[in-house]
Amino acid sequence: MQATVPGFLLAAICGYFLTACASAPTAPSVAPPPKLLVFMVVDGLPMRQVLAYRDQLQADGFKRFLDQGAWFANAHYGHGHTVTAAGHATMLTGAYPQRTSIISNEWRDAKTGEPVYNTGDTAYHYIGHKTDPLAGTSPRNLRAETVGDVLREQDSESKVISISGKDRGAILPGGHKGTAYMYMSESGEFASSTYYMASHPQWVSSFNAAKPADAFFGKAWSPLLLEVEYARSVPDGQPWQFNGANGNKLPAILGDKHDKPGPLFYANILPSPFGDQLTLAFARAAIEGEQLGADAKTDILSVSLSSHDYINHAFGPESRLSHDHMLQLDLHLQDFFKYLDNKVGAGNYVAVLTADHGFADTPEWAKSQGRDAGRINPTQVMTELNAGLAKKFGAGRWATHFSAAGILFDEKLMAAQGIKPADMYQEAKRLLLPMTGIADVFTLAQLQSSDTATPYLEAMRKAWHPEVAAPLQVVVKPGWLFGSRPTGSSHGTPYAYDTHVPILAWGPQWVGRGEVAQKVEVVDIAPSLAKILKLRAPSKSQGQVLPWPQPLSK
Repeated sequence: MQATVPGFLLAAICGYFLTACASAPTAPSVAPPPKLLVFMVVDGLPMRQVLAYRDQLQADGFKRFLDQGAWFANAHYGHGHTVTAAGHATMLTGAYPQRTSIISNEWRDAKTGEPVYNTGDTAYHYIGHKTDPLAGTSPRNLRAETVGDVLREQDSESKVISISGKDRGAILPGGHKGTAYMYMSESGEFASSTYYMASHPQWVSSFNAAKPADAFFGKAWSPLLLEVEYARSVPDGQPWQFNGANGNKLPAILGDKHDKPGPLFYANILPSPFGDQLTLAFARAAIEGEQLGADAKTDILSVSLSSHDYINHAFGPESRLSHDHMLQLDLHLQDFFKYLDNKVGAGNYVAVLTADHGFADTPEWAKSQGRDAGRINPTQVMTELNAGLAKKFGAGRWATHFSAAGILFDEKLMAAQGIKPADMYQEAKRLLLPMTGIADVFTLAQLQSSDTATPYLEAMRKAWHPEVAAPLQVVVKPGWLFGSRPTGSSHGTPYAYDTHVPILAWGPQWVGRGEVAQKVEVVDIAPSLAKILKLRAPSKSQGQVLPWPQPLSK
């Protein structure tokens, strides 16, 4: 192990052979904490897409991380139900859903069957905007603290600002003591909720009053490159690509067929490169308005960029539209980093970029390439399952709901009929396993066991919270998706295409420079950032400090 090499010798070796030493765990940096931690999330970005277009990237967007920073080539989520809320809850808590209780974007209450939204809280409402009953307004359901919570506990004058196109993308990384702002898709504005404050600060009101979203009305999303340069991607206009919102071909005109900006136009900004551009504009306004990174107290800015997820859902990660969006996002990142260098100072901040989950290829595209893939209709599954259960246990709607990655049952009916739950779960598993597209089913007994040998059981156990999740967890076969819509793609499995995400960092005196081949997990981010900020790790963190490349002295 390199840990046995004297520090002065290791530093000298790395000076000559930086790339070779990049994967070696090294002593932590002794640099003082940065003035600003910029934590970035690209929603729905598999690592394979970062590297697939590396030769077409700008000099200082993603390449800032790949060429000048530290990056982990084999970073994964450890939990098996890989969705937006679960991922965003994991990143800065360092905890799997089994501890955060954020098992999915939405689920059913295990006792009542009522729908639960991951950041829903009817005690609060959006400031100046309509608030639906299941809207995301607070971190109440998050049963873990974040790095930002620890920072603000240590020093209440440090600021933690979290921004996203999605409520969950802002609220969950922001934690309990940060301040979250999310995009309002009916107005094109950003807003917080009354959990955080009674009214917006002036800088937010000024940003919204300028109506920056309206500037994209009538603007074209045109491909950045010549057609021949997209040969590695699937062309536009395929039958499995969703043909709504902005259409499924480039160029796409935002607001086409609309007389003026309105709710449909504002909603359609997100599934385009302009959604990221607008979010980053609000991030700049937050830096200015809150004076983030302007003094000796460390601040945190979390920015979750939602557009890539919407685009991959609609068209698939193999599409030319997704390919071009990556290049558009790369341009926006380059501009944002230039702004940060000028405003905060290149030696004063650390930037970290990751994703909440990866993405499966669109099943129809995968099938055309000779792979086993398809879609599973959840309604049909429940119908067949209940028909089979009725044959053994008598009439009744025994299986009541899909909930996150699992299935709930009528526990009261089972008790009334004297049926042991374990018998019901085992029979349900027997009925589900032969169904098309189902790889495995795990019962409550398996989830509560210590078995670590059965494939994917441990990953599903990490995704399962005993007070929240369903007693039966279902894993689809590789390439298969739950859903009845015949277009687009999704995620949510324990397979590498969904778990393998980027962990990229820049701030050489804190994180070093080079590629690290060692396998790491997203839960490792929180304790690693806590160490850089000289904080204790969040209390429920399950991660380890990342094996950074050799930190560089200032």
